[in-house]
Amino acid sequence: MNIGVMGAGAVGCYYGAMLARAGHAVTLIGRPALVDRVGASGLRLEMDGFDGEVAVRAATDPAVLAGAEIVLFCVKSTDTEAAGAAIRPHLAPGATVFSFQNGVDNAERLAAVLGRPVVPTVVYVASGTAGPGHVRHFGRGDIVIGPSAASDAVAAQFAAAGIPTTVSREVARALWGKLVTNCAHNALSAVAQVSYGHMTAVPGVTDVMADVVDECVAVARGLGIALAPDIKAIVLGVAASMPGQHSSTAQDMARRKPTEIDHLNGYVVRKGAELGIPTPVNRALLAIVKLLESTYAAGPARRG
Repeated sequence: MNIGVMGAGAVGCYYGAMLARAGHAVTLIGRPALVDRVGASGLRLEMDGFDGEVAVRAATDPAVLAGAEIVLFCVKSTDTEAAGAAIRPHLAPGATVFSFQNGVDNAERLAAVLGRPVVPTVVYVASGTAGPGHVRHFGRGDIVIGPSAASDAVAAQFAAAGIPTTVSREVARALWGKLVTNCAHNALSAVAQVSYGHMTAVPGVTDVMADVVDECVAVARGLGIALAPDIKAIVLGVAASMPGQHSSTAQDMARRKPTEIDHLNGYVVRKGAELGIPTPVNRALLAIVKLLESTYAAGPARRG
C-alpha cells in the first residue's frame, strides 16, 4: 500500500515504521528536523527484538499525500481542524483516512473539515520519541478500527505488518474506554512527571483515579455509551501492564508543548456540564494541568 502519515510523532512514526518494515511505501509528514534526519539515515525504530533504521520518505509539505491510498492522521487533537484543512486539497478521491488520535470526537471533527468520511481508530500503544526520526516502542501496538469499505482489507495488511487490528462496530465504545483510561492516568502522570508504576504506588492516587472513572462512566451513560462493567478494574490495571510508561500528556508537558487535556478530562467536564452531571475530579485535574501549562516560560520540567 501507499501510506501517508500526517503527524510524525511517537504514534505516527511507530506505525509508519512497522508498515515500512513490511514493505509498504510510507511517507511521513513532519517537522524539518525529522525530515532532515529521515532523509539522511532513515527512521530509527527501537523496540524489543529490533533496533535499526527503516526506509521511509518524509516531507513537510502535505502535497506529497496526493498518491496515498491510506492516510493515518496522527496529529494532536488540538490540531485536528488546521491539519485537516492542510491535507484536504491533496487527498486522492479514493483515499481512506484513519484518525489515529486520542479523544472520542476527532474522526467526526476531521470529517467535517475534509467533507468525507473518516474511520475512527482506537490506538493502544506505548511509544515515545528519543529525538527527531527516532521512535521507541515500550508496549502493545494493537488497534481497533471502525467499519468502512476498506477496513477489512486494511486490517489484513496491518496484521501482516505486525499490527494486530480488529474491525468493530463498537469502536465508539472502545474510544470511550480509552478516554476513561487517559483521563485517569494522563493528568496525574503529567503533574508529577512520573511513570504509571511510580504514580499508583503513592497512597491515595488510585482512589483519585477511581473517582475519575466514576465521573467518566456517569457522563458516558448520559450520552448513551455503555462501558464495560469492569471498566474500573481495566483502567486501574493499566499501570501494572506498563509501569514504566509516562503519559502522552506528561511527555508533552516535559517538552513544554501544549497538551491534549482539553480533549481528555476537559471533554468529560464539558459533556458533564451539558448533561448536568458533576465532574469535580476531572475539573480539578483539567485546571491543574492548564495552570502548569501557564508556567511554561518559567523553565524546563523535571521528570521523576
